[in-house]
Amino acid sequence: MSIGENNLQGLNGGQRLAVKYFVVALALFGAQLLFGLLAGLQYLKPDLLYGVLDFSVNRMVHINAMVVWMLYGFIGSVYWLLEDESGTNVVGLKLGNLAFWVLTAAVGVVVLVYLFVQIGPGTDTTLWLINEGREYIEAPRWADIGIVACVLIFFFNVAATFMKGRWSGIAGVLVLDLVALAGLYLAGMFYTTNVSVDQYWWWWVIHLWVEATWEVLVGCIMAWGLIQTLGAKRRIVQTWLYIEVALMFGSGILGLGHHYFWIGTPEYWLTIGGFFSALEPVPLVAMVVHAVYDAGSHGFRSSNHPALAWLIAHAFGNFFGAGVWGFMHTLPQINLYTHGTQWSASHGHLAFFGAYATINIAVFYIAVQGARGGVWMSAHLPGNGWKWKWALALLNVGVVGMTVALLIAGYEQSFVERAIEGSTWAGYFAGQNHPWFLQAMHWRMIFGWVTLLGFALLVWDLFTIGAGETREARDVHPGEAATA
Repeated sequence: MSIGENNLQGLNGGQRLAVKYFVVALALFGAQLLFGLLAGLQYLKPDLLYGVLDFSVNRMVHINAMVVWMLYGFIGSVYWLLEDESGTNVVGLKLGNLAFWVLTAAVGVVVLVYLFVQIGPGTDTTLWLINEGREYIEAPRWADIGIVACVLIFFFNVAATFMKGRWSGIAGVLVLDLVALAGLYLAGMFYTTNVSVDQYWWWWVIHLWVEATWEVLVGCIMAWGLIQTLGAKRRIVQTWLYIEVALMFGSGILGLGHHYFWIGTPEYWLTIGGFFSALEPVPLVAMVVHAVYDAGSHGFRSSNHPALAWLIAHAFGNFFGAGVWGFMHTLPQINLYTHGTQWSASHGHLAFFGAYATINIAVFYIAVQGARGGVWMSAHLPGNGWKWKWALALLNVGVVGMTVALLIAGYEQSFVERAIEGSTWAGYFAGQNHPWFLQAMHWRMIFGWVTLLGFALLVWDLFTIGAGETREARDVHPGEAATA
């Protein structure tokens, strides 16, 4: 984090680049929460800022800020571990720095366009310059091309560095995954006049880019993080990583079919999507076993208590958010009633936070420790040891609270709007105005403020933890060498 120029001098080139990504990621994280709160208020007061900053725009910025800050966190995390894992300097670091500034400038321009060019005709010109009109990936075509170009530069930095230095199991999985990270995004860069076909390819980005390639990327980061913070044996984390990759791509690709239920695709997707989606939580269970086993076998001796706490939060959040909450409404017999309700939003909030935000925050704390010169960040932190614990508690309570509130709202919609009223317009308005729905939206707002408070405390802690500490980090007896 931005802790001072003198502190950053002790970092290697990849780590200094990572700090830039982390700072922007935190800023976008804050923007995600603020626009989410504003969109939540507009659910309760639909006329709030109508015609000035509409709900559709707030929701769009809220979701896109979430996707981009997590991507920034992942890229920064890889740059942070790259020289340590490869044993050599980052190849093409100047190009990597250029890509960071280009990507950041592009993100800034896109957000300004979202905010100030809210409506307009849907033409080829607006598709290239303003908005592609695709939910979740609304960025204009020029920004799409820029994202792929920056990911390819990122891929070059990583692959060339490992080719110059040493390879490991983590390195091999990471490099192959970055090929998919760049390749799958291409599926969102063309459109067809047939809505079903267009939605078919759209889901390749939304599901496989975010849920598959990101999950594998997270697995690599978590494996490295456990070695660093807990001294986990490399052969253990790499074994679980290989199992995760096999199950994620074995079940995740066909599990994509659960998005094809209602877009006009053949009926066989009901069976394929429903069955293989049930297998997706399996590698996430492995992540939980992985973290608990390694922590227990080392007596919870950790070089970095905040980072380890967030790694364990990630393991459980990933399993429950992406796995359990996702599967609850994945089977077609259930999804017929829950599709398009707040049930999906409930799953989305817990899944993205549990699977992705938590791992990024863990690496933020690893980076802070490195920027402080490898100081003590284990038990009995002087003065400010309480802040990371309260930030951890408030963020998790806030997100879980929103998740449960949205689940209640989704249940009400599924029951009133879908089951009783038969998915009619009258049923939609009956569901939106039902007391259960309105009460759930109020509770969602309350827990949203709790989440924002936790974020503020997190930022405060990241900028202050370890300041003035003179003790060196606890030796956790790191595992075998990277080539083992």
